[in-house]
Parts: sequence; C-alpha cells; structure tokens
Amino acid sequence: MIYCVEDDDNIRELVIYTLETTGLKARGFADGSAFMEALAFDTPELILLDIMLPGDDGLELLKKLKSSSKTKGIPVIMVTAKGSEYDKVVGLDSGADDYVTKPFGMMELVSRIKAVLRRSGKVEDRMDMETSGVHVDVKKHEVTVDGKEISLTLKEFELLEKLMRNQGIVLTRDQLLTEIWGYDFDGETRTVDVHIRTLRQKLGEKGEIIQTVRGVGYRVGGAA
Repeated sequence: MIYCVEDDDNIRELVIYTLETTGLKARGFADGSAFMEALAFDTPELILLDIMLPGDDGLELLKKLKSSSKTKGIPVIMVTAKGSEYDKVVGLDSGADDYVTKPFGMMELVSRIKAVLRRSGKVEDRMDMETSGVHVDVKKHEVTVDGKEISLTLKEFELLEKLMRNQGIVLTRDQLLTEIWGYDFDGETRTVDVHIRTLRQKLGEKGEIIQTVRGVGYRVGGAA
C-alpha cells in the first residue's frame, strides 16, 4: 500500500489511478490530519508527500514520521512544486528518500517509487528478466539472445538492465545519463544515444525491443 498526501484533487486522483493500473495499491489524503489518522491503523510501504499542504506542511509531517519508531522506517518521496536546490536539500536532509518536482511524468514517478522500494528492501530485486527472447541474468551478469550469450560492455549491460526493469516506461536521456553514468558525469546525452545504438547492434534482430520515443528517450516494451 502506498499513501499519497496531496491537496490537489486532480493530481492525487491521477497518481492513485496510475499506481493502481501498474499493479500498486494506493490511498490518497488531502491533508496531513487525515493522513496521520490513517497511520494509526495501517502502515504503508511508501509515502508520497507534498510539501505545500493545509495545516502541517510536508516537512513538518516528515519530521513527525522520522521521529516515531513506528513510522521512521517507511520510505518517503517528496512530491512538490518547490524545486529549488535548497528545498531539495532540506527535504533529503530531513529524511526523504527521493524528491520529485512538479510537473512530473506519471511513469517516471512509478519508476522512482519502484527504485525506492527496491533500495529499502520492500520489494525483491529481480535477478532474471526476459522479453522477446532477450534474457538478462543480473547475478551472473550475462545476456543471452534466443539462448546465445552476447558480450556487452558494463555500460551497455547497465542500460539494458535499467530498461528491462522498467518495461513499458519511457526513460529520458537525462535520467539514463544520471542513473547509469552518475551525477558527476560531465558528458552529454548523446552518450546515451551512442550506447543504445551499439547495444541494438549487439542484440541483432532483437534490438528492436528498445524503442525510441522521439524527443524523450527510450523504453523496452509498451506501445510502439
């Protein structure tokens, strides 16, 4: 169960709808009071928390969560329009596990939620993934195409693994660059395109499983 604390009805309903269509259970709250009441009876696996709320704001609620032995271990993602570096630092330093700035893509939010759940041990990391004859064995660090092993560089493997873990979700070039090469990488997004091209070549006919979403990024699976 994921709790979404958001006072904008449209955003809250859209988030809940998206989470439920991707197989995640969700419940929404318009303010901190109703949210805290619900916590007394049930403990969610993750909390999406807006900062600008009526009554106690998101940061005050976050402090309450982290000061309680019952709730301090629940992962929290701040979802807010306050996107300055200072606001992010305050949120993360206060105990948030991630910080998503509005406006945001719904599939990106789902991807971030799953990533936090994996890091927190709330969901088991998949060690084997397969689609259209392409099999990724994370534990052995092997990739096979129709049973035949192919050789990938470390970055090519990490790109394929990332895309396979998020099947149907479009991952932006900036997102891939940050998550595969890291925040300190001083290259440009063309680096992602070059690696995607060589990855497709090595996958041969199966390279078509990696779809280009023009102007956005890449995905495995989903609508063409």
